Amino acid sequence: MRSFDGKTLLVATHNSGKLDEIADLISEFGISVVGAAEKGLPEPEETGTTFVENARLKAHAAAKATGLPALADDSGIEIDALDGAPGVYTADWAETPNGRDFIMAMTRSHEALEAINAPLPRTARFCCTFVLAWPDGHDEVFAGTMEGQVVWPMRGDQGHGYDPIFQPDGYDTTFGEMDRWEKNKISHRADAFAKLKAVFRNG
Repeated sequence: MRSFDGKTLLVATHNSGKLDEIADLISEFGISVVGAAEKGLPEPEETGTTFVENARLKAHAAAKATGLPALADDSGIEIDALDGAPGVYTADWAETPNGRDFIMAMTRSHEALEAINAPLPRTARFCCTFVLAWPDGHDEVFAGTMEGQVVWPMRGDQGHGYDPIFQPDGYDTTFGEMDRWEKNKISHRADAFAKLKAVFRNG
């Protein structure tokens, strides 16, 4: 495994919530983070069919454009009764001409489950794949998951994305009802990041 030995990490995301989560997770190593938006980087088209393909695409594009090691993630929710949908297309389900509407996306998911009379509990998982890419083309891949179920109606206004309908295993609250820092300790992103930390510890 290649180590990261820099002081600043480029995070290839335009999502401020995601940037804040990663900055919090990485703070113990004394590494500062800078987002793709600050660098004026465009959002590459996510043409992959898996989380790792999309994360690789974003990480390598950012590393190539800036000459800096770049961290990207791709994440989404897989609902078992919908054959794993929306999965890698989680954000696409929320796309509208005026930006992303996750209330619409969550409603679509619920209606799809109701249409097939999916039994309870409606098991699901959040997935996250991190790719850390270097300008020379090398990369390291780290994947994490959080098992749980989707619930209805939506509960809570914390977090982002599908958080208000996802109840993680072992909890009676949704991600949308959790304090963001509590969620950060148990989330799919935290699981993937726990593996990624080895890159910084060796740095």
